[in-house]
Amino acid sequence: MKFRGNRLLKASICLQKPFVAPLRRHNSEMTLKISSRANIAPFYVMEVMRSASEKENRGENVLHLEVGQPSTPAPVEARAAAVQAIENDILGYTSALGLDSLRQGLSTLYRNNYNCEVPASRIAVTMGASGAFTLAFLACFEPGDRVAVPTPGYPCYRNVLEALNIDVVEVPVGPETRYQPSPELLASVGPIDGLVVASPSNPTGTMLSSEDLTDLIHWCQAEEVRFISDEIYHGITYGIEASSAASLWEEVVVVNSFSKYFSMTGWRVGWLVLPPDLVSPVERLAQNAFIAATSVSQHAALGALASRAELEENLRRYATNREILLRGLPQAGIDNLAPADGAFYIWAQVDHLCDDSQELAADWLEGLGIAVTPGIDFDPVNGHRFIRFSFAGSTAETAEAVAELSKWAEARRS
Repeated sequence: MKFRGNRLLKASICLQKPFVAPLRRHNSEMTLKISSRANIAPFYVMEVMRSASEKENRGENVLHLEVGQPSTPAPVEARAAAVQAIENDILGYTSALGLDSLRQGLSTLYRNNYNCEVPASRIAVTMGASGAFTLAFLACFEPGDRVAVPTPGYPCYRNVLEALNIDVVEVPVGPETRYQPSPELLASVGPIDGLVVASPSNPTGTMLSSEDLTDLIHWCQAEEVRFISDEIYHGITYGIEASSAASLWEEVVVVNSFSKYFSMTGWRVGWLVLPPDLVSPVERLAQNAFIAATSVSQHAALGALASRAELEENLRRYATNREILLRGLPQAGIDNLAPADGAFYIWAQVDHLCDDSQELAADWLEGLGIAVTPGIDFDPVNGHRFIRFSFAGSTAETAEAVAELSKWAEARRS
């Protein structure tokens, strides 16, 4: 039986087609054009967040398992560094590539974490990972180039590439490859100019082994394909160490951020590791598009680099929350789960409960006060069969959500 719920709520978090702004007619002689570049899909999880916020504004409780955002503040030393900079520095523009001290600190991170020598001269500090992707795509690809992205995968790859008139080649991935691309899958989609890979992945949490990552890079070398490695969830892994593509090939482009492991989403500071010949193009693009990343955030990021003990405590909480979901979801009848090697997500198949995960998410939000992300954000074709659970929040919130889902499942069975 199809599970039905509040249609108005569903409408508030579902947009079946991208919004197309109407042309504005100022007079009978003139019509001003609006660029088709904005005619891309929304980031649906933001719609879910808005609906959850509206529910909270009505005084109702919401358990947040929808957003991939740490519930902890920036590390103590990061906040102290920001205060110090505000009180004592001018906080003007930095170099478009970022503070030299931060770039050197990131170079040290690669030496310590990956036994990899990445000179500071090849690192660019950016306006979050989102700014990093935009700069990388602009620097690496021309309109009409074909860039492969795994599906399910982070929707903003697809949306930003489309806005730049770059052809997106979706590569369906599933449990047979642990939701990661393989050379065989890439060979099946025809010639490509680029590949975007995330390990750990959003939404599945799966990771590439060192061997599989090496195989992908060797394939890209042989085919002369630009390899872009999304490593923003590095540091958040469970029993498996993440390998950086930067240690395997100088020509890769690595994207990382202070948002996830460093718990600094709102500070909007990320970075790129670049091949030597891409540094100047990215610098010129950054100068014109952003001038520079926010200076106070860069000072805070320097403090975050010295906060490992505090950040590892956050990781222990994520691990606890992960275990709660891995044990509790099957008790609620949700047992087809992707391997959650890293990040803070569970990718769950739910089509045995409802043939429309948007509808199921809307019903859970309205009836149970649990906010989750329907899978269409990450897979436009098969996403209606999946839901992404985030366990980035508090342990108490995660446990309460599992208990509510178990009660819901029991009531549904009776």
